[in-house]
Amino acid sequence: MTATRLLLPARALQQPEWASLDELKDVLLSLEAKPPLVDATACADLSVELGRAARGEAFVLQAGECAERFADANPETVLAKTDELHRLADEFTDASGLPAVRMGRIAGQYAKPRSSATETLPDGTVLPVYRGDAVNAPEPTPAARTALPSRLLLAHRNAGTTLSTLLERDLGLAGRTASQRTYAGHEALLLEYEQALVRPDADGGRYGSSGHFLWIGDRTRQPDHQHVQFAASVSNPVGVKIGPKASLEDVRTLVRMLGDPRRPGRLSLIVRMGRDHIGPKLTALLGALGDEAAGVAWICDPMHGNTRVNGAGQKSRVVGDVVAEIEGFVSALHAHGLRPAGLMLETAHGPVTECVDTAAELASTTPLPRYESACDPRLSPHQAGEVVARTAELL
Repeated sequence: MTATRLLLPARALQQPEWASLDELKDVLLSLEAKPPLVDATACADLSVELGRAARGEAFVLQAGECAERFADANPETVLAKTDELHRLADEFTDASGLPAVRMGRIAGQYAKPRSSATETLPDGTVLPVYRGDAVNAPEPTPAARTALPSRLLLAHRNAGTTLSTLLERDLGLAGRTASQRTYAGHEALLLEYEQALVRPDADGGRYGSSGHFLWIGDRTRQPDHQHVQFAASVSNPVGVKIGPKASLEDVRTLVRMLGDPRRPGRLSLIVRMGRDHIGPKLTALLGALGDEAAGVAWICDPMHGNTRVNGAGQKSRVVGDVVAEIEGFVSALHAHGLRPAGLMLETAHGPVTECVDTAAELASTTPLPRYESACDPRLSPHQAGEVVARTAELL
């Protein structure tokens, strides 16, 4: 392992302050020796599917956890989540006539960027913020919030268990086509972990073997920072989240750094601007990119730009806001002669009550009863079905 893997340049945002660099070094050496979690051929297949989606011949549906928990890496829970993804995809295909590329936020979504490095408890205690199971635990104690390198090994093991369950499920379903397989994607946030799992691909290059689809978040998409440089170094299909504050010049630079006009599925721009910004902001962005806009797959994340806080102090989202952002996304792309390529949703496989149907419900000071997310609010299966059905209508 090279020294630079431990001593990342200063411009690598959202990285944990690990409890022990010596232990981190040992963990990364162990990860480097492990077999790949996903196959390079499957990553290449997904690039082809994303290219079809960019041309309007298919549609990507990515759904799943905001933040995965290690405890969920058991066959029963994994299959329940996967069944929900495929239910939504089947309903979308039935309603729209378009093949659905099925991708879970799964088998690696164990780390989360946070707006603050600490949080203050009601008694005044200041703790490091929960950054996902790959880093620390959500319980509000100093021990739980310590960033332990050993958790990276647990992340790898649980991702492997989850991926094995997904593969066994797909192989057991006779007649399932390549476009109906279950792909796995996650945010490539923890750079040391991601770099330790880079492996050679069949074309003489390198790919990130932690997942089929890797994306860079809106907080870490700076073109001269390490996350984007990592994405440029691997052959996987990659995505970049684009929020309302993204400059036109930065997005143009990202397209040129990460895109490939010969492979429209190589780069996905995942727009997450919020219902009030999507129309004007996306229209301006498409105009600035001009012909280059056709060289990427455009995906809508209608969740992260629409987070609100209810009267009980809980983060929530309004289904109407989610739908409104999708409507603005589709309208702006159609006005520029482009096809929407996909939808990224945070969803639960059980009947949670983390999102609300109308804005009026946010005023209640009674806590939402089934709030089980480790981080951000997810759509219930019924709410997700409504969102997917409306998207199918728009297409």
